[in-house]
Amino acid sequence: MSWHPLYRNSKFRHVYGKAANKDKCYDCVPITLSVHDNHFCAVNPHFIAVVTECAGGGAFLVIPIHQTGKLDPHYPKICGHKGNVLDIKWNPFNDFVIASCSEDTTVKIWDIPKHFLTRSITSPNKELLGHTRRVGLIEWHPTASNILFSSSYDYKIMIWNLDTEKSVLSNPVKILDVHKDVVLSMSFNTDGSLLATACRDRNIRLIDPRAGVVLQEDTYKSHRVNKVLFLGSMGKLLSTGTSRWNNRQIALWDQNDLSVPLMEEDLDGSSGILFPFYDSDTRMLYLVGKGDGNIRYYEINSEKPYLNYLMEYRSPLPQKGIGIMPKRGLEVSACEIFRFYKLIPTKSLVQPISMIVPRQSESYQEDIYPLTIGAQPALTAQEWLHGVNKGPLLVSLRPGSGVVNSLPPFPEPEPFQKTTSSSHNQDCQGRIPPEKKQKQSEVQDSRNQLNVEEMWLKKEQTRLSNGFDIFECPPPKTENELLQMFYRQQEEIRRLRELVNQRDIQIKQLDLELKNICRNADML
Repeated sequence: MSWHPLYRNSKFRHVYGKAANKDKCYDCVPITLSVHDNHFCAVNPHFIAVVTECAGGGAFLVIPIHQTGKLDPHYPKICGHKGNVLDIKWNPFNDFVIASCSEDTTVKIWDIPKHFLTRSITSPNKELLGHTRRVGLIEWHPTASNILFSSSYDYKIMIWNLDTEKSVLSNPVKILDVHKDVVLSMSFNTDGSLLATACRDRNIRLIDPRAGVVLQEDTYKSHRVNKVLFLGSMGKLLSTGTSRWNNRQIALWDQNDLSVPLMEEDLDGSSGILFPFYDSDTRMLYLVGKGDGNIRYYEINSEKPYLNYLMEYRSPLPQKGIGIMPKRGLEVSACEIFRFYKLIPTKSLVQPISMIVPRQSESYQEDIYPLTIGAQPALTAQEWLHGVNKGPLLVSLRPGSGVVNSLPPFPEPEPFQKTTSSSHNQDCQGRIPPEKKQKQSEVQDSRNQLNVEEMWLKKEQTRLSNGFDIFECPPPKTENELLQMFYRQQEEIRRLRELVNQRDIQIKQLDLELKNICRNADML
């Protein structure tokens, strides 16, 4: 149980948790008394949803995110389930659609009005019927629209395609029947092509969801897993559970080899479940214990030591559940990198907790806000079901920015020297037979595309000065901003060199193809 690691330089070393004032909390919220090990809270930039108590069935509240303070006891509810609600999840690509699952064996999809709720909603937009026992978990696909996964106590995971006009769906597109007990946790990799599950039989499984095949399964018995989580694109999994001596424990795994964990660490002897949350933008891991008042956070490395302890947020108020705000809903002006919504049933309170990087400058801090996952799907449901994989569309958190490509634009590269003469090309053109002309035209089209890209980069250069946009990025005013700008320019120079090398290789390949075409034409 190592809590005092050696000093390590990191820009997130001084991250601290800041609890919201009472007037910024959600008071008088009747939080559910269910003992199910779930978050019971879901948040997006418009609403916060909390599972609540309801006589004669299950219900949850949907509160506008800015409607803080005391909640009206007669506030409208979403109350269409006949049993207790066990899990709720917002659609990542539509902030006004939420899914819920219940002990009544159903999954329901709800449309939330854009204005304030004036009455309780009892009729869902869609109802998913397929499980034979209570449904404990639901997860939306991270990149494909209208794909929902549900897990039940019948040991099955069902994949639903919601891209249909039917209001009642009874036939899922795929049923994953590979578990021997109840599924406790589900997690997707970055592009949603792999699914990791933690089962009550204490095994971790890595599944291809479209093929329904288990690719990896751990056989390590010293770590009894409860929750599992993909660590972004690092190729690793993190699990929380207990050791042989019933200590709470975390373990790190290589997704290509689940036989033995890369590392294990015992935390404490408490009995509450540990909920892991991973921020792929900052490579920070947060551990939230059910029944605890603290939040531990670490920094993840791709090499040893894999886990570096940073700090711990402590509070005397225990949490029953937790919700997290997507990155696009954070307050970047305050250097907020993560935000929790802590459910405190003893006080009927939902308390926001902001994780903040202390900075003196009030300008946009680009080094702690890289491109992050946006609210636009990268694939349709049919594309994903037919085997297409694609990473999420990225956005910049800079105010006024929109969806961008995964590769940012670069300043204009140095002009390339022509390696072939036009007269030689014309001589070859005269001897090429008709069936070879099409291939040569494709090579020429590729060359034209390069020229178009260079012309576009020249236009961009007209408003760039020393590698940054003088309209969006004003000159640095302090020494700290000057150092940040220097490191940013160094990074742009490195990327520019990589771009130049790639262009040189591409030109050499095109010239080689052209010479081969000419040589084949001479032989004919």
